[in-house]
Amino acid sequence: MLLRLDFSSGVPIYQQIRNQVVVSIASGELEPGEKLPTIRALAEEAGINMMTASKAYQLLKAEGYITTGRRDGATVRIPSAGAGPEAVEGLRLRLCELRLAGMGKEAILELCGKLIDEEAPGK
Repeated sequence: MLLRLDFSSGVPIYQQIRNQVVVSIASGELEPGEKLPTIRALAEEAGINMMTASKAYQLLKAEGYITTGRRDGATVRIPSAGAGPEAVEGLRLRLCELRLAGMGKEAILELCGKLIDEEAPGK
């Protein structure tokens, strides 16, 4: 799994890992049932603390994007419950930020359509 971490970003490393895994699942780069690196392997590969890798996996597991087991390690899954309240509130916050930045409804909808097409072509 290739991660692009920005150590100078204000976004915590565990959150960057979480975000990239979610985007990779949504884009089809990671398939349901696919094995992820162990926490130790991820930490070594990315040059981060094992606790940081563990926190990312804990968050992904809590959100339903992965399952973990002693024998199987971390495995990709797609949550079946749809968008949870946190996702909806996150979207609401991003929409507010775009409105405050001066974007109107049509520009936001156009941007959303473009981003959806980029992330899931043909779907």
